[in-house]
Amino acid sequence: MKLPRRRFLHLAAGAAALPFAPHVARAQTYPTRPVRIVVGFAAGGPNDIIARLIGQWLSERLGQQFVIDNRPGAASNSATEAVVRAPPDGYTLLQVSTAAAINATLYEKLNYDFIRDITPVAGIIRTSQIVVVNPSISATTLPEFIAYGKTNPGKINMASPGNGTLPHLAGELFKMMTGVNITFVSYRGDAPALTDLLGGQVQMMIPAPLASIEYIRAGKLRALAVTTPTRWEGLPDAPTVGEFVPGYEASPWFGVGAPKRTASEIVEKLNKEINAALADSKMRARLADMGGTALPGLPADFGKLIAAETEKWAKVIRAANIRAE
Repeated sequence: MKLPRRRFLHLAAGAAALPFAPHVARAQTYPTRPVRIVVGFAAGGPNDIIARLIGQWLSERLGQQFVIDNRPGAASNSATEAVVRAPPDGYTLLQVSTAAAINATLYEKLNYDFIRDITPVAGIIRTSQIVVVNPSISATTLPEFIAYGKTNPGKINMASPGNGTLPHLAGELFKMMTGVNITFVSYRGDAPALTDLLGGQVQMMIPAPLASIEYIRAGKLRALAVTTPTRWEGLPDAPTVGEFVPGYEASPWFGVGAPKRTASEIVEKLNKEINAALADSKMRARLADMGGTALPGLPADFGKLIAAETEKWAKVIRAANIRAE
């Protein structure tokens, strides 16, 4: 029997839509139960604070609790592996940060490939680090500090909150691009590193604003520059490193990922809601207080950032021969 053309086209269109119907329905009803956002760091740090801000927003917008699951350890590798192994149903998400791009090279034998095994969902924020020195250093500007380092080789000790952390790599990149002879001193976290910097045992550090801004405002540390491409409104008089060292940039970033094969409709729904949060004036103000700017965009945009940062920090790690502790 030969079907009329109009009837045939109608049936064909219906048949073509059938394979996608379950996915569409899933996205429309998602989430139907609480969602976990796994954070690879302890409560109270930037990763945790950002995850809680976005989790609260998503809970209010989507009608289900987005619960923060802190799993510190192994420089966030343990948390990432847990999400890689989770069902790709949208109910287990990962708080993603620059650590993921660094760890891809820093650790030789990971049980996953981040770019292959984690689906980018959305960027959230890109923040700054601040080049700070102990006031005992005579230099009051970044060019003066670079000149001081070159005329006093071996006299600059830089604190970092751990081997292979972004502040450490930001310092290595600074050393490579300026030719300043810097000795790196690794600590177990920001607090002991800042204690020694304040005490003058080390002369330099590149911490996050949250960890250092009060010391800067109190005059206990001197801010020379910020590491973002543009100046930070929290320290409007501080130039960027790039103003004196063209091409320098070392900006931490944060976002959300999901296990590979998570339905694109769910990823798109989460992306839409996170971008809505980033357009909200109150949310943008909270992010600005953390020293950052919103990082809106499509999942593909966030994926490109992750890939570019993975390549960038891989070059620094290899050039400096950095190994995980």
